[in-house]
Amino acid sequence: MKRNRKYYLITLQYLGFRYHGWQKQPDVNTVQRMTERTLAYVFGHKNFKLLASGRTDAKVSANEIAIELFLDNETLNIPEFLPLFNKNLPQDIRALAITETNEKFNIIQHPKVKEYIYLFAFGEKYHPFAAPYMTNVLGDLDVELMKKGAKLFEGNHYLKTYCYKPTEHTILEGEIELCEITENDLYTASFFPEKSYVLRVQGAGFKRHQIRMMMGTLILLGRHELDLDFIKRSLLPNSTLEVNYIAPASGLMLNKMTFKDL
Repeated sequence: MKRNRKYYLITLQYLGFRYHGWQKQPDVNTVQRMTERTLAYVFGHKNFKLLASGRTDAKVSANEIAIELFLDNETLNIPEFLPLFNKNLPQDIRALAITETNEKFNIIQHPKVKEYIYLFAFGEKYHPFAAPYMTNVLGDLDVELMKKGAKLFEGNHYLKTYCYKPTEHTILEGEIELCEITENDLYTASFFPEKSYVLRVQGAGFKRHQIRMMMGTLILLGRHELDLDFIKRSLLPNSTLEVNYIAPASGLMLNKMTFKDL
């Protein structure tokens, strides 16, 4: 029998604090594992495949992440399926939308812009309930200096300093379309500190831990443990400078993903 394959683009949202990232791994709980388990339960079979547009690390959250569903010999009734899918997903995972695509769409290769945000606050230790959402930096930070440092990342740069364990095949050049620090007006909660901040970074794609290594550098800058010149030199071709601080994962969120011409 000829296979009739259908293609769907699913937008998911999740709190990553209790998961070991998106990608399925043996013996640990991941977002992909829970999503596939839910789909198998709702469909009553496993004749499907999931492919994500990227991966998030342990404890990293996603406000929007796109995954592609390949479904054999079945057509989704999306208005009926979406609420049923959400009903059976864990409370910390939500499906925002489902749209049908076709075999020409490639979720990996299709041009896109990703926006990551990193929430942080500084000063005294904050309420533990805020821990899944933002990083608490004890002591003072020079936020105005950090804002200047963030802008230095914008543009096309040599990014080896901000690549975690690069190999001979790692592409070390990349473009960062936007990098800025502003006061956090995106997320609020009664247990959040009175003032918090957000690092916002946009680009076509990022290497493993890249945003966290950039954030770690900016925290060290805010502590006056390094200067703006370090960042400038770290982005020069063939830089050999190293970042010795990777910011915690739980402040990082894939905020949104925009596919071009879709």
